[in-house]
Amino acid sequence: MSLPSSSASSTKVLVTSFFVFFTLTETSLCLANTSRPHSQLSVDYYAKSCPQVEQFVGSVTLQQFKETPVSGPATIRLLFHDCFVGGCDASILIASKPGSKELAEKDAEDNKELRVESFETIRKAKALVESKCPGVVSCADILVIAARDFVHLAGGPYYQVKKGRWDGKISTASKVGPNIPRANSTVDQMIKLFNSKGLTIQDMVALTGAHTFGFAHCKHFVTRLYNYRGMNKPDPDMDPKLVHALKMYCPNYGGNSDIVTPIDATTPFSFDQAYYGNLMNKLGLLASDQALFLDPRTKTIVQDLAKDKQKFFQAFVAAMDKMSSIKVVRGRKHGEKRRDCSMHM
Repeated sequence: MSLPSSSASSTKVLVTSFFVFFTLTETSLCLANTSRPHSQLSVDYYAKSCPQVEQFVGSVTLQQFKETPVSGPATIRLLFHDCFVGGCDASILIASKPGSKELAEKDAEDNKELRVESFETIRKAKALVESKCPGVVSCADILVIAARDFVHLAGGPYYQVKKGRWDGKISTASKVGPNIPRANSTVDQMIKLFNSKGLTIQDMVALTGAHTFGFAHCKHFVTRLYNYRGMNKPDPDMDPKLVHALKMYCPNYGGNSDIVTPIDATTPFSFDQAYYGNLMNKLGLLASDQALFLDPRTKTIVQDLAKDKQKFFQAFVAAMDKMSSIKVVRGRKHGEKRRDCSMHM
């Protein structure tokens, strides 16, 4: 896809696109806890024990993508939230025990907007895999495979997924908040968080590109429209025409809390580099996104990825490989192979 030729023309496209709104929940994508050596994982981990695992998962992701397209960005967001809190161990899928004083990650305040379609995708994929290869494939591996599938189905790159993760035995809601980026996070805050997971600035900017087909609730950017930094004015780094379009659907007070907007309104269901071009034209929806073009440490990366889709794909695949290897659980001492992803063994 070619990038908009000017700020004015791209705004026109974006404003038009914003008249199509979706009653969905936010599917803005957030990200991942220190990587361990990739040698623990391998592409052919299930070559003998469940050689068709990717075909089984792929049949489910394809059906979900056709029936509920929001499953795509929702599942990628689910993976990011899993990996950034204690590592990629499917702890995000555990349901809280009734009456328990300690809630599971899934029920943390920062995870309440995770889409049910993402959990349903993994449930269906796990059920199919269990019927073919019982007790073999972890929920953690299924989540990573499903996220890759959705990236590809939306027009993004297809890449090999390393497997061999076990499912974690711990899922604690209190650990979520400090490990999830915010819609208004500063670049300093994001760099610090990503670095704590073993991810570089390049990885951070590439992974944030997953917002190319995510959605966000008004509450995550409404202050940019009306009272940016307490000035009772819109954010000067948001195009005025975009501000006007968004105000039509996102009032300062009240309004429909279910309304969401595409983070990349030019191509909201396509996995491409248009997101970066939007940032260059002051069309970033979230303050944390727009900040990437304003900070000299990340600006040149944004410009490079905006110009070259293949370069973005390569950077994204490399970053996803690193992120999906964060604190991988191996063996029965620390892990398990759940039959039902929502319940510990």
